[in-house]
Amino acid sequence: MDVLPALCLLGSLFLCSHAETSTSVIDGLKVAALQWKGPITCDTWDCNCTFTRQRSCCCAANEMYQLEDQTFERIMDLWENIKTLHHSVMVHSDSTKVAFKATMNSNIASAQTGSTVKCFGPFNINVPLSFSDVSLNDGMGYNPALGVFTAPTAGVYVFSFTIYSYVGEGQLLYHKVTLKKNGGQVVSVWESNREDAEDSASQIVALEMQHGDQVYLELMSGRKLCKHLEYNIFTGYMLYPYVEDELFYAD
Repeated sequence: MDVLPALCLLGSLFLCSHAETSTSVIDGLKVAALQWKGPITCDTWDCNCTFTRQRSCCCAANEMYQLEDQTFERIMDLWENIKTLHHSVMVHSDSTKVAFKATMNSNIASAQTGSTVKCFGPFNINVPLSFSDVSLNDGMGYNPALGVFTAPTAGVYVFSFTIYSYVGEGQLLYHKVTLKKNGGQVVSVWESNREDAEDSASQIVALEMQHGDQVYLELMSGRKLCKHLEYNIFTGYMLYPYVEDELFYAD
């Protein structure tokens, strides 16, 4: 029988049993174990643990080292996943910064026959309204030259507009402005009476938009907007985006 396993076994029995033994015997076993020059073969027992009276006399050190390595590798994997998630969240946050506000420029109005009031229109076709004075354009989705908003990403958007016109006493207040989405009518405001010299109306609407969908305001043919065109306002913003689930989960 090999000496070292025997010493380990004897040491374990002395320490783990209720049998009484002398200090000199234990010291002798410890000295013999320390003087051993052959290979250490304790696959399941840690002889040094036994003789130094530590608790848990199995070879746990190697298992602890393995556990540390596995834990470190797992932490590194989690760190990489956190960085990926952070990037996805930043992309998501940037995509939600979409909002604009624009007003009409009074300089596009022209003099009307028989009136001192300048107006935009009337025209013999429907004409998109240009809100060229931009005070907010986060996400750069609004084109002031065309008066068109193009959705940079899919989601639900909120649009609002206020239309104002003044024609003076005894004149016909006659206008109709429609919010269009991809050329289709969504909502409108209008006036067709002689009861008011001036008036304004507003609309607000929430729309589902896909990437590339366009929204703009259109003045109906034969109608006009007069005086203080800067009172006409067009605004919009993203309420929330449509985002794929995988942006929020890391493997």
